[in-house]
Amino acid sequence: MTRIYLVRHAEAEGNLYRIAHGHYNGLITARGYKQIAALQQRFEHIHIDAVYSSDLFRTRTTARAVYLPKGLPLHTDPNLREVNMGVWEGHTWQQLRMEDEERIVDFNRHLDRWQVPGGETAQQVLDRFIPALTKIALENDGKTVAVFSHGAALRMVLGTLEGRPLSELGSTPHGDNTAISLVEYDEDGFTVLYRDDNHHLIDANLSTFAKQRWWKDERMLESDMYYLPMTDAQRKELGIGPEGEAIAVLHGGGAGRRRAAAAPEGARGGLDWLVRSAPHLAGPEPGHRPPGTGGAVLPGKGRTAYPPALPGCGDGELLPPLRI
Repeated sequence: MTRIYLVRHAEAEGNLYRIAHGHYNGLITARGYKQIAALQQRFEHIHIDAVYSSDLFRTRTTARAVYLPKGLPLHTDPNLREVNMGVWEGHTWQQLRMEDEERIVDFNRHLDRWQVPGGETAQQVLDRFIPALTKIALENDGKTVAVFSHGAALRMVLGTLEGRPLSELGSTPHGDNTAISLVEYDEDGFTVLYRDDNHHLIDANLSTFAKQRWWKDERMLESDMYYLPMTDAQRKELGIGPEGEAIAVLHGGGAGRRRAAAAPEGARGGLDWLVRSAPHLAGPEPGHRPPGTGGAVLPGKGRTAYPPALPGCGDGELLPPLRI
């Protein structure tokens, strides 16, 4: 028998800024690094024989919570990656809701019929992930291993291992960042002992889901993000130059929108920010990051930059300026 801890990666840019990141190789946020520290404490007294992760940065970095303290190598496998989001990659979930709401609902609730151009289906994710997980289990018979992967992929896999058909995977829960599930593998196959446990985050007040609302919605749609041009006073306060278009990202549903509309110039409540169309942010290739910054230029969108991900951002705080 093999015991396998399945762990979702720590909070990354896509989670904080609510951007569709599947195969895009995003960064871990500052809160994400705190989640990794909490995860390390969680595994401190758990014996682990081997550690695996997808080959993306956010999982490899999260896996450091286990393999480094225990002096183990890290084995990476692209078959453990997140679902490929195709043409959705790099778009905010709010934008996708406005442009493609029916397929957003399918992605959250009807995975058997979800597909976007250039992306994977749920079945294709299962067809690569479960054989890879089975191979890990067979190679580690009698041992305990940790496998680090991604939210949507793990939701599909765990639901399948629980015996649910593809048509019912949309009724299963989402796991928080660094949420832990435990499965066992023997001659009868996989058994899910528990899933999506995030108590190490709740105890430390580090839960990403606790600061978001979308997962509470029946159709799991974005309902608390709005975008407005940033005022001259806000740009001046943040040290943002005149080049490019500065967009305020407002959180907090209808109340947040009304609060922003009524707020004086320079008001800080409920805002994040991003800068678009700044020529000096354009990278030579998709995914380029200006050196020495914590910003991210999204794949295929060389003129879009997001600010550094800092603790508490996206929850009623205005992000500090991105220094380039």
